[in-house]
Amino acid sequence: MADQSRTADMTPTAAADAPAPRRGVTMLLVVIGLVLLIAAPFYLYPVFVMTLLCFGLFAAAFNLLLGYTGLLSFGHATFFGGSAYFTAHAAKEWGWPPEFALILGVLGAIGLGLVMGAIAIRRQGIYFAMITLALSQMFFFACLQMPFTHGEDGIQSVPRGVLFGLIDLDQPLNMYFFVAAMFVFGLAAIWRIVNSPFGMILKAIRENEQRAVSLGYSVAQYKLAAFVMSAAFAGLAGGLKALVMEFATLTDVTWQMSGEVILMTLLGGIGTMAGPVVGAGVIIALQNRLATSDFPVTIITGLVFMVCVMLFRRGIIGELMESRLGRMLGLR
Repeated sequence: MADQSRTADMTPTAAADAPAPRRGVTMLLVVIGLVLLIAAPFYLYPVFVMTLLCFGLFAAAFNLLLGYTGLLSFGHATFFGGSAYFTAHAAKEWGWPPEFALILGVLGAIGLGLVMGAIAIRRQGIYFAMITLALSQMFFFACLQMPFTHGEDGIQSVPRGVLFGLIDLDQPLNMYFFVAAMFVFGLAAIWRIVNSPFGMILKAIRENEQRAVSLGYSVAQYKLAAFVMSAAFAGLAGGLKALVMEFATLTDVTWQMSGEVILMTLLGGIGTMAGPVVGAGVIIALQNRLATSDFPVTIITGLVFMVCVMLFRRGIIGELMESRLGRMLGLR
């Protein structure tokens, strides 16, 4: 009760702050998004859209930590790729149904998040980021050596299985709507966390950590909780990706993967709900378009990052919210 009263004193709830026009616009955008989500597999290649949704959820999970808590992690590929390995191994080697394999992947990501977070949150700023990078590299080399990951070959031919014993996920539309449902669930859960009293405390820690400490909050515990939650959603994205692509490889746990999710979040807009998804869409679309060309994808993504830093410092969605149109629609 004391925590909730202090939270109310520090930051009012988002629902109380949001004017009616803004809530109406938000609901309209949500409805449009759901319609597009339902229609997408009938107009676009389903595997492409599923990949986009997986990485969109991954970026949203990372944004929960960076955008709303102010912690920059260079090791989120550990949770994404670790969950992919756990899910793939359970589905292929143990023959688990997809729902249980996915749960194992998320639980594995939570365990990794607890260990990494407990070590990393002892430091702040660049030291926190470097510790997460070092721990992530340690996990990468462990995956390279452990027998169940099959080294550089990864885990191939992962079966999608039958969901709840009823829904055959080898059917593209069945798999798509399962991934879409998990994507919506993940975003809704992140939105609820951000707009809860717990989320208000995370924002207060991001804005002024010392003030939060002076008000009696256990900042370390809140940071660890945010870290583990972010790891869980990243794990959900990684497990889904393993089922969609039917493999888990070392690419999923490299530091480059951590760099990609940072780029997606920065490009879309830190601290916004839609920004990471938009950023993931831009990057995945670029990679898909350039996959068959001779031009290096990394150069294009590097150029996109430079343009974002120079011209769109708030990201695509962040700039839109601050623009005249955004103010007219009440998005700011």
